[in-house]
Amino acid sequence: MSETEHLQADTAGLNRAAELLRTGKLVAFPTETVYGLGADATRDICVARIYDAKRRPRFNPLIIHVPDVATAREIASFDEAADRLAGAFWPGALTLVLPLLSSSRIAPLAVAGQKTVAVRVPDHPLARELLARADRPIAAPSANPSGRVSPTTAEHVLEGLGGRIAAVLDGGACPVGVESTIVATGPTPRLLRPGGLPSDVLQACLGAPLEAADGAVTAPGQQRSHYAPDAAIRLDATEAREGERLLGFGDMECDVNLSRSGDMVEAAATLFRALHDLDSAGGRIAVAPIPDEGLGQAINDRLRRAAAPRK
Repeated sequence: MSETEHLQADTAGLNRAAELLRTGKLVAFPTETVYGLGADATRDICVARIYDAKRRPRFNPLIIHVPDVATAREIASFDEAADRLAGAFWPGALTLVLPLLSSSRIAPLAVAGQKTVAVRVPDHPLARELLARADRPIAAPSANPSGRVSPTTAEHVLEGLGGRIAAVLDGGACPVGVESTIVATGPTPRLLRPGGLPSDVLQACLGAPLEAADGAVTAPGQQRSHYAPDAAIRLDATEAREGERLLGFGDMECDVNLSRSGDMVEAAATLFRALHDLDSAGGRIAVAPIPDEGLGQAINDRLRRAAAPRK
């Protein structure tokens, strides 16, 4: 990729950042918590580029950023607890994990194939203005290589991702400096991740304690067998056996191919839709070997979880 553009917090910078997002590029932007690495959340290929740029080892769900509560309601189903928390703390450093609406345009890769979505309205005027101008939900994990310290300035972003993303919109230092608090609502609201909004403040709003996430409902993507298809999966298959459909990679004969050219970004973008389509067709699923390098590590991580023994 060419040199990362360093955009200023003015009309020209906002317009350029929004244009890049609309055309499928990656743009880092400031929120009140940390800088996020944004991509169009409605297109799997754009989301896959986030994982590629960050060298993220797993397809964990990403937080979807929207400019206002009304837009969030077009994506997720709100219960009474979600209504109360959103009314009190949005815009702000709170992410809500809610049921994903079937009418939502969110790409399967952005939610890691789950039926829930993590969504928030950031409390940063530059972020909300960019989201409004982009005119689409934006998936945005922290704008740093996976495993590195989260960035709170544009310079931090450039140090970690310079040359790997299209642009960074410079909004100065992030005032909160730690990631958002994540809460899953429902009959018993649960704290999935502590963050920039203290849990005691959330509990006071709800009038009840937040349960801690236990082994069954930890942060999304941690279970060994995780949102697997109904069909049994056999890994490292060189051909399909009787009653199986073959999910392939590279130049080979198969029922569905993640990427005939062997492109890992394309394979990542195709993975969840391919599993869904094969599962809907019936029978068992055989999966050809995927090189365990780059995004292949994330693809194989998800496939191992899908193939793990069911409880």
